[in-house]
Amino acid sequence: MVNFALRSCGLRGHATFAPDEPELRERLRADTPVGEAWRCLRCETFVVGPPKGHGPADTAPEVPRGRMLRDRTIMRVLAVERLIRAVVFVALAIGVLKVRSTRSQLQDAFQKDVPLMRPLADQIGWNMDDSRIIRTIDHAFSLSATTLMWIAVGLAIYALIELIEAVGLWLTQRWGEYFAVIATSVFLPLEVYELTEKVTVLRLGAFLINVAAVIWLLWSKRLFGINGGGAAYRAEHHTESLLSVERAGLASS
Repeated sequence: MVNFALRSCGLRGHATFAPDEPELRERLRADTPVGEAWRCLRCETFVVGPPKGHGPADTAPEVPRGRMLRDRTIMRVLAVERLIRAVVFVALAIGVLKVRSTRSQLQDAFQKDVPLMRPLADQIGWNMDDSRIIRTIDHAFSLSATTLMWIAVGLAIYALIELIEAVGLWLTQRWGEYFAVIATSVFLPLEVYELTEKVTVLRLGAFLINVAAVIWLLWSKRLFGINGGGAAYRAEHHTESLLSVERAGLASS
């Protein structure tokens, strides 16, 4: 099993803090032969050396741990996937604009090269007259400059939506979670329609990832009042912190 706390501390370094409250301070501090050590708020390991921060416990930095840390890792994986999508759609938009600006030259070259490909196509048994790829390219050349511009604009807008999702999820912001659920849900009917036309591994994989992401975000992040809503989410987030756990231990002792 992956220890997300140790992995995160390995990448970022330990998060140590010395609270001003004496009893709480003693629960996070230890003496060693090489000097004092402070308990990491993320992985709970005692780290030799001075704490990285100090002050009242309420001013301690927010350090996710346990399930909250795992959820943050999943959100950042989703953010990377959204960023890749954004890059792909930006590239597609640029490609459409290039086709729009050099359409006549590309169409002439295409019409000249297609006959040259027929002997090779016949040898490998490829019927170019029934080829969907050839028909799609030929249809693209028949589109007007205005239509191509609107297609490029639509692709750019979709890329922007994906980029906003990526930023919100990477920063683990509440608005990013809501935006991701709404934006992803809006496009799910289109993905279902595409699957009814033809099922491919890429289309099916993208659809399943999006459905899983929406369900996970709704339930895990308690969006739109689901699973207790925002109040339950904030309470869970607060009780997960090491300082909250130690405070509860002091109160019960």
